[in-house]
Amino acid sequence: MKTYIKFLINIYLKSFIYVFFIMFSLILILNILSEIEFFKNYEVKSYFPLYVSLLNSPDLIFEMYPFIFLLSTQVFFINLFNDNQIQIFKYSSLKNSKILLIISFVSFFLGVLIITLFYSFSSNLKNIYLELKNKYTSDNKYLAVITKNGLWIKDFIDGETRIINASQIDNNFLVNAFISEFDEEFNLKRNIQSEKINIKKKKWEIYNPRIFEDNTTKNPDLINITSNFDYNRIQSLFSNLSSLSLIELIKLRMNYQQINYSTIEVDIQLQKLLSFPLYFMLMTILSAIIMFNTKRFKGATFKISIGLFFCVIIYYINNFFYVLGDTEKIPLSVSVWLPLLFLILINIRMLSTINEK
Repeated sequence: MKTYIKFLINIYLKSFIYVFFIMFSLILILNILSEIEFFKNYEVKSYFPLYVSLLNSPDLIFEMYPFIFLLSTQVFFINLFNDNQIQIFKYSSLKNSKILLIISFVSFFLGVLIITLFYSFSSNLKNIYLELKNKYTSDNKYLAVITKNGLWIKDFIDGETRIINASQIDNNFLVNAFISEFDEEFNLKRNIQSEKINIKKKKWEIYNPRIFEDNTTKNPDLINITSNFDYNRIQSLFSNLSSLSLIELIKLRMNYQQINYSTIEVDIQLQKLLSFPLYFMLMTILSAIIMFNTKRFKGATFKISIGLFFCVIIYYINNFFYVLGDTEKIPLSVSVWLPLLFLILINIRMLSTINEK
């Protein structure tokens, strides 16, 4: 590897680490304040808010990576401009496009490492965080999971515990469901079997149930039971996909397919993760273009402000398209890749004169 390439990579990595730790520190401080507010009415150890904040911060910093790559690139070029090193490279016939190509490949490589290593690390910590936090919420008695054996729900209401299993979800209906009801001492009270249960509301409608109670079987046309769950709540319980690694997301998608549950949110999450290395590289290129076009301005604050302004716009445009894909207004792949295509076209248009800067 040539010396100047090592030099540029070294400066860029130092800039990346510098920005990363600043952003992580800010997120950690804000997270600690949030957790202190949450736990102020609970008797916990004094260090506990700090502990859960450390568990949650890697997931929050993951969402900030587009900003980190943009700011890292700006810090990188500020260092080159301040020491006038950029001119030395020009005199050595090293074009701006060559410098940009080097740091773009570094960004892409970092993006791959972030998706494969950092994301798995942060998702595991997020899972621990949610398990700890769940103990202090009103939902700690309720549980809903999807496995290869279908949907499982643990519900606690009016002193009873219910274990519900359904092989499929069809719109607002549980299909081939079996409900076991237990009293406060977890003694079995009755079992209910039904091929179809309407869960659109928290008052479930159970059609043609078979009720097994006290060694007898009843077959009414319809019964109603009250639950803490409805269809919308069940959906929301599976929306926090950031606590799942790539492998776990793929397994979850397979389980969703087996019970006929919508895989849209999982598919968007997977495609987002796959697109991130390209996304980070494009943010690096955009940041470099901004820096070359604002090189004549001396104030670093102004340059960074412009970069953050564009980053925020791109961030919200991406989220807007994700929502459109999640609600099936546009195809899933379009919602993830179309914003990146726009960013590619903008970068290509602006790269044409980069060597003249």
